[in-house]
Amino acid sequence: MAIRIFDTLTRAKKPFIPIVPGKVSIYVCGPTVYDEPHPGHARSAVIYDVIRRYLTAAGYSVTYVRNVTDIDDKIIEKARDQNRNFQNISAHFLQRYHRAMARLNVLSPDAEPRATDFILPMHALISRLIQGGHAYQAGGNVYFSVKSFGGYGKLSGRAISTLSEENIVPPEPNKKHPADFALWKASPSQEPFWPSPWGPGRPGWHIECSAMSTGLLSEVFDIHGGGSDLIFPHHENEIAQSESISGKNPANHWVHNGLVHVNGAKMSKSLANSPTLNELLDTYAPEIVRLFLLSKRYGRPMEFSRHSMLMAARSFARLQRFFSRFSAPAAAPKKTGMRQGNLWERFCDAMDDDFNFPMALSVVFEGVRRINRQLVMDSNPSSMEDLGVLKTTLSNLAFMCREILGFNFERRRKGEST
Repeated sequence: MAIRIFDTLTRAKKPFIPIVPGKVSIYVCGPTVYDEPHPGHARSAVIYDVIRRYLTAAGYSVTYVRNVTDIDDKIIEKARDQNRNFQNISAHFLQRYHRAMARLNVLSPDAEPRATDFILPMHALISRLIQGGHAYQAGGNVYFSVKSFGGYGKLSGRAISTLSEENIVPPEPNKKHPADFALWKASPSQEPFWPSPWGPGRPGWHIECSAMSTGLLSEVFDIHGGGSDLIFPHHENEIAQSESISGKNPANHWVHNGLVHVNGAKMSKSLANSPTLNELLDTYAPEIVRLFLLSKRYGRPMEFSRHSMLMAARSFARLQRFFSRFSAPAAAPKKTGMRQGNLWERFCDAMDDDFNFPMALSVVFEGVRRINRQLVMDSNPSSMEDLGVLKTTLSNLAFMCREILGFNFERRRKGEST
């Protein structure tokens, strides 16, 4: 069946029809690099990595952009506390993030823009918003006027009338409405700044993504991804400012992954309620972490616990034992080649249904059981038909696990712990 993706904006599954036939453009909000990456970052990265891999396997030419927020209040605060340059802070933690992604076998993005490289494009967008009556200057800052955009709140379902000073932090007296958000922030003394038509300052968070996505993709692209915690205010504000400029919703599909929880609370740096991602990868093989992160529907929250990691470890051990039985691991089938048969079709059905990772994994384990039973019943299949079915099934399983789900079955032989 055709690929269908749940769209947060319409709150329904929609057929996936690329803007340009045969090509897919994806923009995913990446890390704000002020501290060690945590397991919540891993879930987002792994989810969109597998989505990208599957779309590539389906024959699309995929352009995948994952941004880096390298200027932010928390980065500036850490730089001040450590008496370091903010660029050193962001570069250090971006390196730590990259290390974790490599260990998880997450493919590098086609582009990884940094916010500070897009200051001039942000100036251009802000100027257009001011000229269009959607933004105003106040106290050295430039704010977006939420009342100027009639569709404000359509992504999150929050009406402007419900937004007040009580739930806008911090309150800013120069705003016309409490929910108005900063496009450009005047920089206090001793803080990083860039010159601008509105005085020295730095960009607001939301305008960064609009500048990077339109600059590297287009005014409208296929998929915008990120964690569910970004629906409001970040992605709501992205839509408001981008659509106010172009008159178009910037993404055909808004895709949001659920968060990773510990004891019911969101895993986060600020709550300090989880190991860092690299610490977790020192304890468990990266494939175990990866399998755990794919064990729930991507849009739902998931609970991290020692028990859940133990279950993932047992499941991966089954796959590891299975593939270790073959002296030469089955080569992945080529683009058309051996990808056929009921097992492959059911795997694709699962992935086509809003990237149902748990169902896809269940198809993989069914294939493992099928081959194991076949070898038990006939340890030396002799007929060409039996051999052909065995090779096709094994080849498909190898392709599903290695190329799409991203598992590396040779890593443990090189000393990775479990």
